[in-house]
Amino acid sequence: MTQPKSVLHGGYHTNVSRSWQAERTLNKEMLMYPIFITDDPNALDPINSLPDQYRIGIDRLKAFIEPLYRKGLRSVMLFGVPLAEGAKDPTGTNADDPKGPTILAVKLLRSEFPDLFVACDVCLCEYTSHGHCGILREDGTLNNDLSIERLAKVSVAYAEAGAQAVGPSDMMDGRIEAIKKALQNAGLAHKTMLISYAAKFAGTFYGPFREAANSAPAFGDRRCYQLPPNARRLARRAITRDMEEGADMIMVKPGTPYLDIVREASDLAKDYPIAVYQVSGEYSMFYHAAKAGVFDLKTVVLESMTGFLRAGATVILTYYTPHLLDWLDEQ
Repeated sequence: MTQPKSVLHGGYHTNVSRSWQAERTLNKEMLMYPIFITDDPNALDPINSLPDQYRIGIDRLKAFIEPLYRKGLRSVMLFGVPLAEGAKDPTGTNADDPKGPTILAVKLLRSEFPDLFVACDVCLCEYTSHGHCGILREDGTLNNDLSIERLAKVSVAYAEAGAQAVGPSDMMDGRIEAIKKALQNAGLAHKTMLISYAAKFAGTFYGPFREAANSAPAFGDRRCYQLPPNARRLARRAITRDMEEGADMIMVKPGTPYLDIVREASDLAKDYPIAVYQVSGEYSMFYHAAKAGVFDLKTVVLESMTGFLRAGATVILTYYTPHLLDWLDEQ
């Protein structure tokens, strides 16, 4: 029998040698936990379509984060969710309210958890009465110039409160440059990371998030400012543009259906941290399939993490972060 010239099995026949084949290995510092902060101070409200996730009030936040912080949680992404009567208007006035949920949460987390990296999602959809991510003209189309001016102001307010990163998820043209300049003018650019949702695709995977954030559009959809799902080359243009405008990190969203774009981003923005957002639909899909016995939840989530890392991600936003903190300890 002719012996094969290359015996691949010999290179990964033990746990240690298998680990050597990995481009990178998942660790806790790579995980960023997206959490929803609402304007009811005592809220800890379960989200039906996002099992085991909550809208959290400022008075419940410390107790919620504390056990995760002890397990090794090192970064969060905050989403403000105002639910009070009259909290929303056409221009998202309350997005940078100093007594609003996001700014109060930033201040609390920076004070109580000194090693926790606090990032804020910057968008107007949770705060606008029409549910779109920018300011609209009378005919219902987006006024891009007014939108990025407003987003820049909100970003500065979050940075002044102590946020160590701002991530505009609105997908308005020119938002990265506008925010970077505003941070520079405020003397905050040297200590505020600017995370670009550069390759954010329109699609069906955001459904549970829109319930969680109470941000579904009142009319129309977001396809005019989020990327078409098959637009690989357009994603490359968006990534290049945001790098040129001053982004400090590049994000791809959603994750699992767009691993090719994560690899594109990793190759194109090779000197940048590359983030991937495992969005609410991905989370719920795994959760319910595992509950139905399709596969083991821990196994499939860890496999999805491996896919992100193999594609080139260095930061992973996932609602599975609390589980992963435990699973990584078990390993």
